[in-house]
Amino acid sequence: MSNRVQKVVFGFLFSFSMLVNAQNVRVNVAKQGKQFDHFWSKMVGAGRANEGLRAGWLEQLEQVQENCGFEYVRFHGLFHDDMFPILIQKGKTVYNWQYIDDLFDRMLDLKVKPFVELAFLPTSMAAEDSKTVFWWKANITPAEDSFEKWHDLVKAFTQHCVDRYGMEEVLTWYFEVWNEPNLYPLFWDGTKSQYFELYKQSALAVKSIDKRLKVGGPSTSNFVPDTRFDGETTDEKASDAVFNTKDINSLKWHGVWIEDFLSYCEKEKLPVDFVTTHPYPTDYAFNPETGKGKGLTRFVQSTKLDLEWLNKTIKKSAFPNVEIHLTEWNTSPSSRDAMHDRLPAAAYIVKTNLDCIGLTNSLAFWTFTDIFEEKGGAASIFHGGFGMINFQGLVKPSYHAYRMLHQLGDVQLYKDDYLFVSKNSKNGKVTALAYNYPVEYEKSVPAGSDKREIGTSKELNFSLTGLKPGSLFTLEIMDKDHGNIHNFWEDMGKPEPPTREEIKIMKAYANSMKTEYVKVNEQGVLAIHHQITPWSLVLIKQVN
Repeated sequence: MSNRVQKVVFGFLFSFSMLVNAQNVRVNVAKQGKQFDHFWSKMVGAGRANEGLRAGWLEQLEQVQENCGFEYVRFHGLFHDDMFPILIQKGKTVYNWQYIDDLFDRMLDLKVKPFVELAFLPTSMAAEDSKTVFWWKANITPAEDSFEKWHDLVKAFTQHCVDRYGMEEVLTWYFEVWNEPNLYPLFWDGTKSQYFELYKQSALAVKSIDKRLKVGGPSTSNFVPDTRFDGETTDEKASDAVFNTKDINSLKWHGVWIEDFLSYCEKEKLPVDFVTTHPYPTDYAFNPETGKGKGLTRFVQSTKLDLEWLNKTIKKSAFPNVEIHLTEWNTSPSSRDAMHDRLPAAAYIVKTNLDCIGLTNSLAFWTFTDIFEEKGGAASIFHGGFGMINFQGLVKPSYHAYRMLHQLGDVQLYKDDYLFVSKNSKNGKVTALAYNYPVEYEKSVPAGSDKREIGTSKELNFSLTGLKPGSLFTLEIMDKDHGNIHNFWEDMGKPEPPTREEIKIMKAYANSMKTEYVKVNEQGVLAIHHQITPWSLVLIKQVN
């Protein structure tokens, strides 16, 4: 990380004699604590497979793997025509894995595994008049013989992966069937039953290579409070209630197709190794400021409630012990939501992930990069793209949220509404993460162009006991004036596009936190008193 604009303060940051008696929280770092998983680092999303063949995409993937710890990447379009999985030569179908191999090889070299999304239909197996999605025209309409051909494609692909990378490696992968098939006819121009048949053929194909390989679904979209997805295709009229209620948080939200999917798999005796869905904290919020989804953002606890519902539902099913992977998640499912570039998103990310410990195996941020083209290219370098890094390689506050989460230990010592204290079970070092999600905004998830830089500050008062006297800690602070690249870009006059020199300046700023150093006193106590401004993050990390 650049030190160009860091403020360095050595010695005692505070007068301990004045603050020890003022502490609200005392945490003994010698206590046993509770082990927890870094599920936030398990997986991250990206746009489509072909974008992964670009130098910028791969450079940013290397960066987030190194600094955020992501183990898997999920993306659309693995079987799209621009990856050329099927070639027709002299009237015969020939499988071609060269493009997929190139992508997977490079990912694995960067220590990132594919979380394989089996989608979309190659043109040769789609209906002649197939509908498409995105500007790159992904085929979503199955033909009568699509399912048989799909089975053969998936089986051949899985066998190839095992042949190329070895069974031991591929056993660590996940094979997910399709993306948001409930959004008819956006991502799947077919019925619920046809998707279930697609899952059946996919699962049978994967398991025919080795029964230990992991397959799952149904990869459905965000939770809803009505019956719009109960039938074979979407019933838009059933969602009228959500537009007529004064408080959408008073409604009972539930996952989509999950119960039907699990019942179908039980009836057909199909394998389910993991369940996937996308718990965006919104409804119809493809654009949070205009159109049908305006104002339909839920409150800050919605993701936790959704995951609790999902856990209860799975426990009652015939597959009570399957893994849970939330393969897409962000403040909203809009790739043009200004909040994705701004400071409040970081506090939301930290709060939600810490609140959801123990509820899932992954909660995949969608996405790690703005090299993402579902709506085509964007005119502005900051356009509300999903990515935690923009097209030019400028890291956003969301990146720092994941970078700080990654630095936590694996043993929980203390947690409250804005402070999490952890310890590394291997080296015993302590790391704490504090954040301020202002109380004024707890009834809605941050969305749109409102910077939300106002709000109630929080007083961080706590002490760590049982430490080695003289040990050094760093306080790394991200707030509206540090690491908040969008504000800095505005102050520069919003250069479009920035010059090469301007990009260098912005990269240095985006990576620079306010940093202070504090020492443990002679009694082995570290006392912290710090005012956390709205939406800020504070990482307190033991150095030695």
